[in-house]
Amino acid sequence: MSGYLSTHVLDTARGCPAQGLEVVLFRLAGEQRVELARMRTNADGRTDQPILPAADFATGIYELVFHAGDYLRATGQAGGEPLFLDIVPIRFGINDAKSHYHVPLLVSPYGMSTYRGS
Repeated sequence: MSGYLSTHVLDTARGCPAQGLEVVLFRLAGEQRVELARMRTNADGRTDQPILPAADFATGIYELVFHAGDYLRATGQAGGEPLFLDIVPIRFGINDAKSHYHVPLLVSPYGMSTYRGS
């Protein structure tokens, strides 16, 4: 069995999933940063398929980039420019190619958090 990578974005200010938020996945190797996937969250705040499916899943260093500012602007939560949170990168390592890695984002205009979920 091979692992895969998923995410989930929740809007903690509004208490709901963050629909329509763009998420970009990069693989890092030294100074090289390669884009692997670009998706938007659905009505449940998730992507419709794994960001990194089992067929492409490998150990290494990755970065999920959440375009939170565009989402906050679209939902009327942005406030003044420049935004406190705009582009939110989360860099993490995958060391077990057989596991499911779930990297969620909890976001509001002035705060965010993440963790390794299930």
